[in-house]
Amino acid sequence: MEDRLEALGLSLPEAPPPVGNYLGCKKLGALLFASGRVSNCRGEVGTEISLEKARVAARDTVLTILAIIKQDMKDLDGMEGVLKLTGFIRSSSGFMDHPKVIDGASDLLIALFQENGRHARTATGVAQLPFGASVQLDIIFMLSPNGK
Repeated sequence: MEDRLEALGLSLPEAPPPVGNYLGCKKLGALLFASGRVSNCRGEVGTEISLEKARVAARDTVLTILAIIKQDMKDLDGMEGVLKLTGFIRSSSGFMDHPKVIDGASDLLIALFQENGRHARTATGVAQLPFGASVQLDIIFMLSPNGK
């Protein structure tokens, strides 16, 4: 996984600690539920933040989630694909391109997992997100049968 990230010119950031009483991820059988994480990008998409900057924020939030999984699970080797991505975008009332923002996350997941990166998805606009973030993502991954 990290080799694929490197080939894309990307790397994992430092994994931030949880900001509340929850786990970074939770494994159940072959499913790995990653807790929702917000982007480091702050501001309202459509007024303060451009579509392109929000797309990058969505991509970078995937990297943060992967860093948390690596920290919690010790590596990323057992990850096989993506089942579901839920994206929330802090956006102005007139902003209508929510799916294009979350494409920043989807495109990276598909680049990393190829066909197994294709996933079910929700992209929703909201009035506010924790800490004034522009994007929040919640991802359900699938693990290989002998995944960790």
